[in-house]
Amino acid sequence: MTKYALITGATSGIGREMAIYLHRLGWQLVLSGRNETVLRQMAARFGKGTKYLALDLAKPDAPQKLYAFCKGTRIDMLVNNAGFGVFGSFTDSSLDAELELIDVNIRALHILMKLFLKDMVARDSGIILNTGSIAGFATGPMLSSYYASKNYVVRMTTAVREELRRMGSHVTVSVLCPGPVDTNFNNRAGVTFSVKPANPAMVAQYGIDRALEGRCIIIPTLAVKLGVAAVKLCPEELAARVIYIVQKRKEKMP
Repeated sequence: MTKYALITGATSGIGREMAIYLHRLGWQLVLSGRNETVLRQMAARFGKGTKYLALDLAKPDAPQKLYAFCKGTRIDMLVNNAGFGVFGSFTDSSLDAELELIDVNIRALHILMKLFLKDMVARDSGIILNTGSIAGFATGPMLSSYYASKNYVVRMTTAVREELRRMGSHVTVSVLCPGPVDTNFNNRAGVTFSVKPANPAMVAQYGIDRALEGRCIIIPTLAVKLGVAAVKLCPEELAARVIYIVQKRKEKMP
C-alpha cells in the first residue's frame, strides 16, 4: 500500500532533507512551504504522485487549509517541521515577529497535530514527528520566544504520547531535538552560528529512522545528548546564565 508523508517547512534545511530521504525509502510526499517555486521543483524531482501546497503557516486559517488539501489522501506520517527563531533581548525584539513565531512554531503545529492525530487514532495507525530542538529542554535568553516555543513542542509531544500509550493506540508521536543545524534558521533569526552546526541530511535521516522505530525523544549526536543531560542537572538560573553567554557570542547580522 502506498504511504504518504506530509512535511511542513519542506523547501529547505531539515524538511527538505527529510523529503529526500523519505522519497528514497519509497514514501509518497505531500509538501508544504512558503516558496511555491521550490515546491514545484521538488515535485518535479520526486515525480508522479508528489503533491504540494504553498502557504504561510503563520496565517490564521493556513493549518486548516493544509488539512483540507490532504482530504482524500491518507497521511501515514505527519512531519511538523516548519519553524523559525527571533534573536534579541525580549524588550528589543519585534513583537510582530514573535507573534508570527508563536503562530508557526506553536499554533500551526498544535492544530495540524490535533487534526491529523484524530484521523490516525480512528484507524489506529500513523506517525507524527514534530521538529523540536535542544532548546526545548532549556531557558533561552536572547532567543526567549524560540526556546519557549520548543519547550511547548517537547512537552506537548511527550504528553500526547502518554495519552496514546494509555489508550493502547498503535499511533506514535515523536519529537526530533537537534542542536545547531546548518540550515536557513540563523539567517532568518538574524544571527551567525556560534558553534559548528550539524549536517541537515544526517539529522533528517536520524530523525526519520528513529520515528519509524517509534522512539519518543530523538536527539542526534552524543554531544547534544550530553548537552541535554547537563541542562537537566543544572539549576535553572545557572543554566539561563550560561545560555545567555553562549547566545551573546552570536553576532547580530545587519
